[in-house]
Amino acid sequence: MKEQENIMGTKRVFPLLMSMAIPPMISMLIQSMYNIVDSIFVAQMGEDALTAVSLAFPLQNLVLAVAVGLGVGLNSCIARSLGARKFDEVNRTATHGIVFTALHALLFVILGLVLIQPFIRMFTQDETVFSYACQYSYIVICFSFGSLFHINIEKMFQATGNMVMPMILQAVGAVINIILDPILIFGKFGFPQMGVAGAAVATIIGQITACVLAVILFARNSGGIHISLKGFKTDAGIAKRVYSVAVPSALMIAMPSILVSILNGILSAVSQTAVAVFGLYYKIQTFVYMPASGLVQGMRPIVSYNYGAGLQKRLYATLKSSLLVIGVIMLIGTGLFMLMPESILSLFNATQDMMDIGVPALRIISAGFLFSTVGVILSGAFEALGRGLQSLTITMIRQLILIPPLAILLMRPLGLAGVWMTFPLSELAAAIVAVFLFLYTKKRLYLSDCPTQSAADKSFAASEDILSDPDASSETIWD
Repeated sequence: MKEQENIMGTKRVFPLLMSMAIPPMISMLIQSMYNIVDSIFVAQMGEDALTAVSLAFPLQNLVLAVAVGLGVGLNSCIARSLGARKFDEVNRTATHGIVFTALHALLFVILGLVLIQPFIRMFTQDETVFSYACQYSYIVICFSFGSLFHINIEKMFQATGNMVMPMILQAVGAVINIILDPILIFGKFGFPQMGVAGAAVATIIGQITACVLAVILFARNSGGIHISLKGFKTDAGIAKRVYSVAVPSALMIAMPSILVSILNGILSAVSQTAVAVFGLYYKIQTFVYMPASGLVQGMRPIVSYNYGAGLQKRLYATLKSSLLVIGVIMLIGTGLFMLMPESILSLFNATQDMMDIGVPALRIISAGFLFSTVGVILSGAFEALGRGLQSLTITMIRQLILIPPLAILLMRPLGLAGVWMTFPLSELAAAIVAVFLFLYTKKRLYLSDCPTQSAADKSFAASEDILSDPDASSETIWD
């Protein structure tokens, strides 16, 4: 743990940021590829099977939201406690995380048994689709403990600065899933043909394998975190700190599903092709926001640690470097979407009707990519600082609050172009709000919340060329 402390608190910021960001970027790429391949195999069974798996997506996304939300909460609290050298609190927080995860797993078993059938029935009266969807959902929801524990441990690794181990865990789970999909769906190598249920079984086997491997690797090298359930008692303070970040983070992950559902309803009244284009955009844009999200994963523990340690200049340097890197990513994405929309859409065998709608859509929506840099970074920074409400506010403005009403308002005079314009408008509004929230919050982060600025901060000032005012007051970490 002491060695990791030295890295988080002393290594030059930009190399540290990139060393911690590149592995989660790769992890997210692997996960994205898994989703695409998974859909390809299921689609070979026919439209009913693909529809069934699509209906199960909100339930799967709920599991992911709860798992990642809790993981981000643990990551933030553990990293800040490490920076403040409160090692006993680190261990107690990690132990609480394991207990909370077990409770979440039990809750999903209960919810799965009770709610799956009525939920699926809300969207289809086709008995074949209903049957497929229930088969798939019961397996992936009731056996979701593998995903829940795996992500919990993954975020603990990240809190100590270990970003390679989570990448390995993600890769193992995804590769096993991809290998088992055709074997279990179509009955290869002597296995029975399980159809849609086979896709679900492949998914949970991949998750449970990653979970078992995570437990083994964590037991061998936990980065100094020690988990003990002996004499465990719930600490309301720890629970509050964890869930104050976990709940907003979970809501943020669930938000795109809500937005897609609302906009699909708006667009379907105009054109089914527009619905298809919008769905295609959401797949394509992951290749822009995926590396950005990976960088935020690498940034969060650095910000948390240095906030806890009182190293204000390293904290600022981390934010500045993150803004620069994500700004470059967004600039490249904007260039590709503006200059090559036809080439991008042709990769998905787009029809001429899709081209007519999709080309202006990609160009208009991508105008907001650069604005989103500010919202993405500051939202992640607020999570790292334990300010989940501010982070949630930024994300809701970006993805939910403004887009649906603006789409309805602008579609009447401007048609589909009005719908696409809501994306850059919402990103600009979110960026403005994010800056104001940041300026407002930094004045109120007093040293009662974190340790005083340490001598290491002054040492950093001598070695880094990204500085705040060297004579800054020590009253707050920000001033």
